[in-house]
Amino acid sequence: MTSRPTPIPSPPGTPRIHPPTPTELSEGLGIGSLPLSRNSSFDSNALSPLDNRPPFLGYSSSPATSTPPNGSAVAARGSSGNPGPFNFQPMIASKSPPVPKPNQRRGHRYKHSSISHQIFLEPPARAPLALPASLPIPTRKELIRSISSEQRTRLLWCLCHLCAAGFTLYSAQGSLALTALSHLIMFDALGASLCVAVDVLSNFEVWGRSSIKHPFGLERAEVLAGFAMSVFLLFMGFDIISHTTEHLVEGLYEGSGGHDGAVENEVHAHEAHMHHARISPGSVDLAALAALISTCISAILLGNHARIGKAMRFAALESLPSILSNPSHFLTIFCSFILLLIPLVSIHMSAWLDRALALSMALCMIVIGVRLVKTLGSMLLMSYGGKGVSDVVREIEEDTAITGIQEARFWQVHHGLCMANLKVNVSGSIIGESGELRVRERITRLVRDRLGGGYGKGAQRWEVSVALHSTG
Repeated sequence: MTSRPTPIPSPPGTPRIHPPTPTELSEGLGIGSLPLSRNSSFDSNALSPLDNRPPFLGYSSSPATSTPPNGSAVAARGSSGNPGPFNFQPMIASKSPPVPKPNQRRGHRYKHSSISHQIFLEPPARAPLALPASLPIPTRKELIRSISSEQRTRLLWCLCHLCAAGFTLYSAQGSLALTALSHLIMFDALGASLCVAVDVLSNFEVWGRSSIKHPFGLERAEVLAGFAMSVFLLFMGFDIISHTTEHLVEGLYEGSGGHDGAVENEVHAHEAHMHHARISPGSVDLAALAALISTCISAILLGNHARIGKAMRFAALESLPSILSNPSHFLTIFCSFILLLIPLVSIHMSAWLDRALALSMALCMIVIGVRLVKTLGSMLLMSYGGKGVSDVVREIEEDTAITGIQEARFWQVHHGLCMANLKVNVSGSIIGESGELRVRERITRLVRDRLGGGYGKGAQRWEVSVALHSTG
């Protein structure tokens, strides 16, 4: 019996794409057979759709699931009236920035959502500041119009004071002592001019009123001007010392015989001209008299260097009258009186006496200048260099209601204002409005009595702020 051979299956072949039949080629996508409206302007040869819809609307990305578009949609596209391939819309360009809508917000749009209430919290409402943002600064014309008749008289006297300083320097004729005196008069004249300028600026609100731009007004400008004057006084003192040292070296070189006869004759002629041509014994020195009168008038009528003198606080001069308690006035008046007295008592003004007086005056100018630089510099740096701060802190610590002082800061803003900020620890037994108020009043009164000479009595006003912390 013969076995029948098993047929071998043919391998799977690649699927073939059957060519379209002639009927399919003639039909195309089948759009032509669809009914169109009478007003349709559909063009079958258009490159793209007639509106801004995607080009193959109605067809999926897969060829197997692609379906022809609806005929009504095609007709609607054709009825738009724009036969071009792109749908351009006319736009008007404007140079002005876009105007936001009234209810339009920037940033987070969902303000009242649940997440916004947890993350974006509304800031607490607070009262507006009582201080203005800034105050108008007067111009030069406004300053001139605001000058009163009294201030104009004082300004004219300042010019006379400067003329007295120039006359003294012109009358020196080689005298170092009178040259140093002219420098002191120049310093006094600048101080008088500063006092008049401060008086004129005080006519305006911006000088003494606080604002956000100028928290302490413009009164600190006076401190800056006084600091510049003190540096100028230091330079003048060093200039007198350099000239005095030069003349002393010339005198010592002359005594040692280390130069020829021509130089010696020149030095003797210079000294003879200085001592005999300038003033004769028994006569009045007009330059010294002019310096004495101008200084007294400026000190009494104008009060120049009044606040600067109180800021320096020389203990040795506090017992003297008010005009002499200021070190600048005292030095100028004393030197003018000495130079006026020497020719009246027929004392020969030798070269050594002139140099000794000039050197003494220059050293005093340097001492006053250093003290002024230290005092006014501490004001510019917002610190306090007066005495009595340690005593105030010790008395505050001795209070039974206070357990300790965390921080104590004292500084002087300008000539008329000082500030004190303290943070103290208090016992828990005084907690309450009445107890805290008593502690604050006690500390404020103590600071004003010890450092300011009593409230309303001293030349400086103290503003004291106290922060209390309970220790339990």
